[in-house]
Amino acid sequence: MAIQRYTSCFKTISSASLSKWKEIPAAVIADCMNRTNVMSSRISPVARGMKLLGQARTVDCFVGDNSASHIAVSMLKPGEILVIDAKAHLDTAAWGGIMTLAAIKQKAGGVVIDGAVRDVAELCELGLPIFSAGTVPKGPSKGFGGVIDGIISCGDCAVKPGDLIIGDDDGISVVPLDKEEQLLKSALKKLNEEEITMSEIEAGTLPYMRLDLKVEDI
Repeated sequence: MAIQRYTSCFKTISSASLSKWKEIPAAVIADCMNRTNVMSSRISPVARGMKLLGQARTVDCFVGDNSASHIAVSMLKPGEILVIDAKAHLDTAAWGGIMTLAAIKQKAGGVVIDGAVRDVAELCELGLPIFSAGTVPKGPSKGFGGVIDGIISCGDCAVKPGDLIIGDDDGISVVPLDKEEQLLKSALKKLNEEEITMSEIEAGTLPYMRLDLKVEDI
């Protein structure tokens, strides 16, 4: 089957907005989205401390095949995040060291794959932020095809080209592009509220007091 690509044209988020998003953890934005648009806990960084921030380009793969991802890497613009639906298949790695080096040459912002990776030591040394569902030594096939720049499911979360991907040690939150400006305001407000809460705790006001939680004796 051929590799297919949707024509995708999305708004580029300004560098000024992206600089503000850098301060916002995935957990805070998840709260602002009412605990939705968050990838499954199986999607985690290959090494602690890796962080993702950028707009998504998507790949829908056949199980055990990464041919479409090879083509998608060549299409990446600087800072973009390659988000791959590899069907949560963990017995065949659909990403590894060679593809990571290619993505770095394209100045990618990182990779998220709902599937397995390999060459983990090499991936950590190369330093590109990579989030995956697992690791395995077995490599993939090539030639079955796939779809680039369509709407996919990654970590049980819908992702469209252009959506903002935010990843840290807690996991991945996905900000729909059409709600990015609104959610940035909400997230900055939430971040400020959490800073106030931390100050209150330091001063002796515990969170249950602010939440007005009650306990009844029985």
